[in-house]
Amino acid sequence: MTAPSGFTELPFDPDALREKYRAERDRRIRPDGSSQYLAAAGEFGYYAHDPYTPRTERSPVADRVEVLVIGAGFGGLVTAARLREAGVESMRIMDEAGDVGGTWYWNRYPGIHCDIESYVYMPLLEELGTVPSKRYAPGEEIRQHAIAIAEHYDLYRDTAFHTRATEMRWDEDADEWIVSTDRGDSMRARYVIVSSGTLTQPKLPGIPGIEDFGGHTFHTSRWDYGYTAGDASGALTGLADKRVGVVGTGATGLQVIPHLARDAEQLFVFQRTPSSVDVRDNRPTDPEWAAKLRPGWQRERMENFLSILSGEEVDEDLTQDGWTSTARLQRKMISGAVDTTLEPTERERRDELADFAKMEQIRERVDSVVSDPATAAALKPWYRYMCKRPGFSDEYLQAFNRPNVTLVDTADHGGVTRMTENSVVVGDEEYEVDCVIFATGFETGVSGVISGTLPVYGRHGVELLDAWAQGPRTLHGFYSHGFPNLFHLGSLQNANAVNFVHILTEQAEHITAVIAAARHAGARRVEPTAEAEQEWCETIREVAADNSAFLAECTPGYYNGEGARTGKSNSYGPGPIAFHRLLAQWRSERLSEVLVSCEVESTVA
Repeated sequence: MTAPSGFTELPFDPDALREKYRAERDRRIRPDGSSQYLAAAGEFGYYAHDPYTPRTERSPVADRVEVLVIGAGFGGLVTAARLREAGVESMRIMDEAGDVGGTWYWNRYPGIHCDIESYVYMPLLEELGTVPSKRYAPGEEIRQHAIAIAEHYDLYRDTAFHTRATEMRWDEDADEWIVSTDRGDSMRARYVIVSSGTLTQPKLPGIPGIEDFGGHTFHTSRWDYGYTAGDASGALTGLADKRVGVVGTGATGLQVIPHLARDAEQLFVFQRTPSSVDVRDNRPTDPEWAAKLRPGWQRERMENFLSILSGEEVDEDLTQDGWTSTARLQRKMISGAVDTTLEPTERERRDELADFAKMEQIRERVDSVVSDPATAAALKPWYRYMCKRPGFSDEYLQAFNRPNVTLVDTADHGGVTRMTENSVVVGDEEYEVDCVIFATGFETGVSGVISGTLPVYGRHGVELLDAWAQGPRTLHGFYSHGFPNLFHLGSLQNANAVNFVHILTEQAEHITAVIAAARHAGARRVEPTAEAEQEWCETIREVAADNSAFLAECTPGYYNGEGARTGKSNSYGPGPIAFHRLLAQWRSERLSEVLVSCEVESTVA
């Protein structure tokens, strides 16, 4: 095979790598796919219990607000902040957690940091007049930033924490939503914004005998410092005499395992699929650099980062990190943007060879760090770069050089085989442990609306999931015909990116603009026409990227539904930069028409 630009000759055999990738994928595929996981509900509901904030009893609420925001993560917070700036005073935030922060409220495990540069990840930095302490900020700093946003924009004024919405029903006479909750509330709101479902609901591996284990267990997103002692910076002295098992080696495992390795008497790491682990290079923020930042610096940096990952031409890479250095390898999966100057076959050939080269580099790093050859071999990832979310750490691989750390490869058994009263079993081997920690991730992108746990009844009592029986139907991913004044934040029929907070920020600004226009016009209902909705659904079908062939070759993971996902994506194929341009153009050209339409028909088309 001829070497592409950048290679004088190939330092690897592409055919051998393809075969190796297929063999490693096949070792891990399970017939039960995503159903191998258990929801933290029912008999396992205690895994979702809030260990951080005591639940306060209160009387049911039956009142009225103009805007109800369901979800107090960054999506909900930024939307609420922009609505405050637009003059909305009557607003309530609701969340199942005991405070704001979303995933950063729940995830407080040792070693937690963001894996996107904090200067582009943490929203509203300029508005709050702050700069993160590190390039990749620790989780507690990010959580405190969420609290600071809520305080700065007076969002604690009327909140409902430890509260889950259980039903939404449109009142056609009053033109408002009636929202019922698990606290007996019957709240009314003119507008409802759903911003929940991303990395908050823990999932558990469906291991036979998990309920029989007599030791201590918890999920990383509900860390039990009462058992381990210490805090998010480590010092887990409670584990000094404990044999600990940790299940999961994804993004969470990369951060928590080094701390467990330092503090536990014995650590067993149960791995089904190794992560790709590149250099993180975290460091404190340079105060001289921060002092020279000019107004607009964060927006510029966010746009620069997203542009590079989307294949846009930029004069300079302002971030220069592991994400921007591998942008070419990400575009097909994340942004959908590709190099159209090449024929598809040649483009795919070059992309694959560049991918092979990067993954060879990552595997070589494992050999250079891990001293035991057998452990190093098991830690090497054999798949395309974007088959799993890339990982970054300067401590994870090093942890396996400790004599008290044992890597247990479960691939040939599809994961942990079973659990007994005092052990974790893989094949015929039993590993006696005192504690098992599940670093097994979350239900991703599934709000209660999508899952059906929050039923929504629109005009004429039609249920949203019935209206979506043939698939989601929205305009721009935000709202649907027949369900007035209901807005969705997330990755549904719009765009996606590794810096999802940037995506949520753009969505918050768009929703705010639409609501502000409707308020200005005195409209009571904001709802796309059936024609506009249909046109957008057709647009998504036409431009959505078809990555099914790529995903089919991937090792099982949440990107490909544990090996079962097929067909096109549900995202805007040209990518997030193009989608944000489309929204800006729509606001510029259509919002004035919307104002007129609102005055006459009380409908946003």
